[in-house]
Amino acid sequence: VQLQASGGGLVQPGESLRLACAASGSIFSIEFVGWYRRAPGKQRELVADMQNGGNTNYADSVKGRFTISRDNAKNTVYLQMNSLKPEDTAVYYCNAIVRTISRSTNSFWGRGTLVTVSS
Repeated sequence: VQLQASGGGLVQPGESLRLACAASGSIFSIEFVGWYRRAPGKQRELVADMQNGGNTNYADSVKGRFTISRDNAKNTVYLQMNSLKPEDTAVYYCNAIVRTISRSTNSFWGRGTLVTVSS
């Protein structure tokens, strides 16, 4: 199973970006998806996650600005980021807990995608 993250870039404060994370491989089901970020000089933190049933969870710092969603048919999870702030600058990583075709369950990480918010 591989996760491919995309959508990062350089934007100005107040602008929007949408990150995508596409999962591929021997996937039976995706049980959990999450977006994390690591800002310069800081530890990795959870940004948003979504359980298989659709329940979502957001970091306080992004509530009301970021939205996590998924397209099950495409095995893709998105992070819509609006009203971006300089403090959102970080490398963003996607994570998924995947049940494979062999019925094993494992956690997978995508390579990070850099989001830079600067005027």
